[in-house]
Amino acid sequence: MDIDATLADRMTGGHFLSTATEAGRAHSRAAIALAHADTGAVVAGQVEIAGDSAARKRGLLGRDGLPPGAALVIAPCSAVHTFGMRFAIDVIFADRDGRVLKIAANVRPRRLAVAWGAFAAIEMAAGEAGRLGVQVGGVLSARPQ
Repeated sequence: MDIDATLADRMTGGHFLSTATEAGRAHSRAAIALAHADTGAVVAGQVEIAGDSAARKRGLLGRDGLPPGAALVIAPCSAVHTFGMRFAIDVIFADRDGRVLKIAANVRPRRLAVAWGAFAAIEMAAGEAGRLGVQVGGVLSARPQ
């Protein structure tokens, strides 16, 4: 079984990232934004999607931080770790519809964050989720920039 093909199949259609992922492309740096679905207010204007096996394993390892307004979306994903990282992050867990299931704020290095049933983990700089008004139960959407 080709694991990357299976992930690509799971990433196509039927979820809030559909506009940002093309069929057959599981890793994208396309110009997209994440926004509050109800107000349209931008949560992240610089979005990277880690949808293939290699990108999901690499995550934010080797980086020194994330700038405000940037996010790494790991999908499908219901748990992340910060072992080997050099900075704290906020992790927003969302279901396939973009509904926020859990927010793990200020996750420091050498920690785990889990939200069973989540479709995606959205990693942002520590403090960004609160600053941008992201709340459990809210809905996020992806849109072209």
